[in-house]
Amino acid sequence: MPHTTETESSKPALIRASYGNQGIAELDDGTRVVCVYRRTVGRPLCGDRVRLETTRTSELAVVSIEPRRNLFVRADRQNSKQPVASNLDRVLIVIAPQPLPSTDLVERYLVAASSLGIAPLLVVNKAELLGAERAGSPPPFNRLQQYRELGFEVVELSCKAAPGVEPLVPWLRNVTSILVGQSGVGKSSLANRLIPDLELQTGALSRSTGKGTHTTTTTIMYSVPGGGRLIDSPGVWEYGLWDLAPDELMTGFPEFSRVAADCRFANCRHGGEPGCAVSAAVTEGKVYRWRYESYLRLLQQASR
Repeated sequence: MPHTTETESSKPALIRASYGNQGIAELDDGTRVVCVYRRTVGRPLCGDRVRLETTRTSELAVVSIEPRRNLFVRADRQNSKQPVASNLDRVLIVIAPQPLPSTDLVERYLVAASSLGIAPLLVVNKAELLGAERAGSPPPFNRLQQYRELGFEVVELSCKAAPGVEPLVPWLRNVTSILVGQSGVGKSSLANRLIPDLELQTGALSRSTGKGTHTTTTTIMYSVPGGGRLIDSPGVWEYGLWDLAPDELMTGFPEFSRVAADCRFANCRHGGEPGCAVSAAVTEGKVYRWRYESYLRLLQQASR
């Protein structure tokens, strides 16, 4: 848990970028300052609310990290949780026809967001490459309407053609969102279109440290026109899930819960057990087979 002590002389602030043993914080009056981290407090994340104090050497140091509403994480090489950012309202899962998403990538992101208690939004960039007929597109683009029927929000847009990026703008107002997705899907281009002064904001953060912020490898928070904050995270070739319990995995498949209560066994993992109502619903066409097959693959990975 974050360290949460404070003193009368400490100042509240928001972490806008975090790297190494220091970061860039924004005070309540909008001033951006460099702050250092103490081992006794821990390493704040982008999105953390913290308190700062001036040290004897005139540095600003983080003396406490406020309790977090949530964390967005990815798996490290040991399949443990690796924190990325905190206090989010929405995860923007960016996919594109080029490069095509890897198998189950969308489901992994949906499971992650749902299990962490953060609303997911599926953002289809480079939509002009799909053409008008979605049914003939490769997965998952041939299933966009099915995602909508399952209750997931889907936005289609393009940085180069109609409909532009405007369909996403209302989803960003007055909330804190994070852009995630594979390298090459156009997250940086999308951020540039959504935030006209992005380079100015990046430059201001760089000047704060005098070292540059290494935007391709650092998670950075930007202000969105009209209110709201957008966190851009480094692209990854693959997004891995940490070790998940079956009930956590199920949060990304909400359609299963409608029938799971009828399973013969209360601890049914829906992996082929006798009397499984979920697998029966697949046979009866009440649950999409492709979703169930994705769930089985993720369940097998979680069981290793």
